[in-house]
Amino acid sequence: MSHACISEALQALLFEPDLELHQVLDQYYAPDYTHRSDGKTLNRDEFAKVIRRVRSEVTGGAVTVLDELCDGVTYAERHTICLSLADGSLHHREIAVFGTFAEDGRFRRLSESGFDIDRPDQAP
Repeated sequence: MSHACISEALQALLFEPDLELHQVLDQYYAPDYTHRSDGKTLNRDEFAKVIRRVRSEVTGGAVTVLDELCDGVTYAERHTICLSLADGSLHHREIAVFGTFAEDGRFRRLSESGFDIDRPDQAP
């Protein structure tokens, strides 16, 4: 059985607006999916609302995987993400993700923690 990969899921969620959100969620996230970020846990419907809002603001970007590990149903990954927004701003973050897979290989639970990072082309 193959497992979902967060970089592929993020690519589809954030940078491919022609894909229907519900199809992307069905492909990568189990029906009982929970997402924990900034001390708050969201169910799949609440997560979809957040992604829908972010999708409406994102005009482009990229995800770069730094480390990724799958061990049975356990998943850990660290990536950088750069988002260009409609207001002209650019957000660059490093994020660590820990979670588990459902029996079918989709994400069941993910917890993330991250921080803003300076881009090399920005002056301090």
